Amino acid sequence: MLFHITQVHSPESCPYGRGGSRSLHDASVSEVKVLGVYGAFTEHEIYLVVEADSLEMLDKFLLPGMKTCTAKITPVSEQPLPLWDAGGGAGGGQRDAVQ
Repeated sequence: MLFHITQVHSPESCPYGRGGSRSLHDASVSEVKVLGVYGAFTEHEIYLVVEADSLEMLDKFLLPGMKTCTAKITPVSEQPLPLWDAGGGAGGGQRDAVQ
């Protein structure tokens, strides 16, 4: 699964000059593949897109920042949302991709 992670820290706990934003996660956790790291640095926010199969491994990946920042983990998808046929009920019906 793909996840968008937002890490937010206070100016007082900013990692600038003390390992930087990449010190807030452990890239050596092989079960989590980092696809992108972006920053809104003056807002003290870091954005990551990662691929992982386990929430436990995501927690391990984010452990270095646990006492420095908060992390919001949101599952995301590259696939368009299916358009379910309203007449199909809760698990049936046909679907088309919404673009």
